[in-house]
Amino acid sequence: MPRRSVAHDEWLRRGRSVLGSSLTSFVLPDSHAILLSHGLGSRVVDVDGREYIDYVLGSGPLILGHAHPAIVEAVSRQAALGSTFYTLTPAAIELAEEIVRAVPCAEVVKFVSSGSEATFHALRIARTYTGRTKVLKFEGGFHGTHDYALMSTFPPEPSDYPVPRPDSAGIPAQVAETVLVSRWNDLELTRTLIEQHADELAAVICEPLQRALPPALGFLSGLRELTQQHGILLIFDEVVTGFRLAYGGAQERYGVVPDLATFGKALSGGYPLAAVAGRREIMSVTDFGRRARGEPLAYLSGTLNGNPLAAAAGLATLAVLRQPGVYEQLYRITERLKAGLRELAAARGIPLQVIGDGPLFQVVFAEEEPRDYSELLRADRDRAVRFGLACLERGLFVNPGEKCYVSLAHSDEDVERTLEVFAAALDAILAEPSLLR
Repeated sequence: MPRRSVAHDEWLRRGRSVLGSSLTSFVLPDSHAILLSHGLGSRVVDVDGREYIDYVLGSGPLILGHAHPAIVEAVSRQAALGSTFYTLTPAAIELAEEIVRAVPCAEVVKFVSSGSEATFHALRIARTYTGRTKVLKFEGGFHGTHDYALMSTFPPEPSDYPVPRPDSAGIPAQVAETVLVSRWNDLELTRTLIEQHADELAAVICEPLQRALPPALGFLSGLRELTQQHGILLIFDEVVTGFRLAYGGAQERYGVVPDLATFGKALSGGYPLAAVAGRREIMSVTDFGRRARGEPLAYLSGTLNGNPLAAAAGLATLAVLRQPGVYEQLYRITERLKAGLRELAAARGIPLQVIGDGPLFQVVFAEEEPRDYSELLRADRDRAVRFGLACLERGLFVNPGEKCYVSLAHSDEDVERTLEVFAAALDAILAEPSLLR
């Protein structure tokens, strides 16, 4: 990495003193720590003035890029009118209406502030509606940071299906007893587990694109058939895929409609807003009038839910995404990156897979394309991390070993420069025999 200034290191010292190593789980090694000052379009700039092409994009929300003029204008206009009111506003109503128009499963929308809240409430709604306790998720699927979600998300070895492995200390053992775990893209194992536990299962929750692992042909439709057969709700966690794979999300792209879906990230273009959407009958369990009627209520509330600043950002974001040619551009740029990287690796004899769908991808060092989490575990993650660090050193802002997001702001010039960096990063790891296997 280029030499950092004294001011940069002092900011890092102060941050670690009061915030710890990071604001999130994205923690770079000390040698590559970056303190960002600002961003515009596809670029971010650190406090020393170094510029990077950004493929983190706030971990996905910035599908239009940094400081998009339409979002800046909408939020600035709303900020002058007030930031939050703890009640209905025209902006929240209009955004909910647009989600209902866009998303196949959406008849009613409830706003929250984060994806973790959205999946937490979706599971609570499912339990209330069905009167059942357990849920089934898939190994390697990430559904946020609440206790029910942090089960077998990143176990160090394959799970002992269906028993989950808690991903964090501090989760009561009783929570694990309510979660079953299956293997992504394994419909027969999932069928067996559902049939064995059907009377207890409230929901099956999945990312329709699990991290960067696409669904196998017929897998999602098989889940839809199984859950309908047994009266189990199917929840698509579309926090990543919503408004990214298509305007109607993964439901539109893959042609499978769940009972409930959760949204975040691209929905509001970088502002803290997420949503649960689903069939009216199911979502009605959140109606506060149920308490007065003596009916079970799935309590859902939050001080900043659907606040007008975030809703204004969401409306501006979706207005841009509705424009003709937007998704064609997102896919075109991403496919150029993926194809170029594959060619670079092949020319060097490096076993490398570029997985993903739509405007996101992940680099996996393996002989064959992985289909599930256990196959990802067998890939060379050390080399993937080193490749990412080499990209950071050369001016790409990436999360080493994890997904790369692409925005509408990324240009053909960005692609050319990125492929130059990819080539140099591959050469760098080839020059380090200790990392080769």
